[in-house]
Amino acid sequence: MTIERTQMRREVLEIPVAVDRLLHHGADEIGRAADAIRARSPAYMVSVARGSSDHVATYLKYVSELLTGTPIASIGPSIASIYKRKLNLEGSVCLSVSQSGKSPDIVEMARMARSGGALSIAMTNHSDSPLAQVADHTLNLHAGPEISVAATKTFVNSAVAGIWLLAEWAEDDALRAAIHELPQKLESAVHTDWPEARAALEGRNSIFCLGRGPASAISNEAALKFKETCQIHAESYSSAEVLHGPVSIVDGGFPVIALAAQDEAETALAGVADELAAKGATVFATSPTVRHATPLPAIRTGHALTDPITLIASFYAMVERTAASRGINPDAPRHLKKVTETI
Repeated sequence: MTIERTQMRREVLEIPVAVDRLLHHGADEIGRAADAIRARSPAYMVSVARGSSDHVATYLKYVSELLTGTPIASIGPSIASIYKRKLNLEGSVCLSVSQSGKSPDIVEMARMARSGGALSIAMTNHSDSPLAQVADHTLNLHAGPEISVAATKTFVNSAVAGIWLLAEWAEDDALRAAIHELPQKLESAVHTDWPEARAALEGRNSIFCLGRGPASAISNEAALKFKETCQIHAESYSSAEVLHGPVSIVDGGFPVIALAAQDEAETALAGVADELAAKGATVFATSPTVRHATPLPAIRTGHALTDPITLIASFYAMVERTAASRGINPDAPRHLKKVTETI
């Protein structure tokens, strides 16, 4: 199996085009949803998602809180689907994220949120899906067909749709400009795959992924993809937490990837990366400020809030090659299927 032939690799390379398509075709939907949020002026928002989509929701939580001062809380979909409870969400906004828009628990939670008083906004790659039918506004991701089991371009387009929505609500021109420059930045990012980190994973079956702030969501997604596509046991931690217990399992050569955006958290994250390297771990960091860890090239976007998007694109390129080097087909991970419909 050659790496160029995997569907996952083809879809990773399609990310810049998929984002460009979203930017060209999604403006009207984004604008209407942003106007609706502005009219509501919510004191808080909630999110409904699972898996990679929940990592998007975590990213949007940080963006919203940093950009608008509006907190986003994640709601467990089982509250509605299994426990049949109703929440009072009067005056709030509910962001539901699902690539397929089919999972019954996500649909039921989004339905309950709307009936509980929330303005319901769905982000999905299928605008005719059950999730879209229970939402006040649907943001079509315009990612195009995604065949590989591992979500890549739908993750990126979900993140872009979400941050674009928040930028329009906040009427933030600097962030708007950075978002519209993403296709060009992503074209470089998908061709930056970190061979040094791949080499360090040879013969290793465990790894830590670290992040802080918005990049912590990217760390979560990276850990999931290591497990999903490479059968590597990966754990994601905030750099603020990894030294509070998890560090105990770090031994000589233990691999760590620290995913840093160019923001206020970069110095703290780089410091933890260096501390782990000093303990004997093999640490890589997407920051030029590290002294003991190995720096990885990162495509910066000109805005701290969009840097995580190019980081995950480069990670996807790396993890696909890692899977191929281990003789694993990332398009068909064992025990998994493309759409998981959880009750």
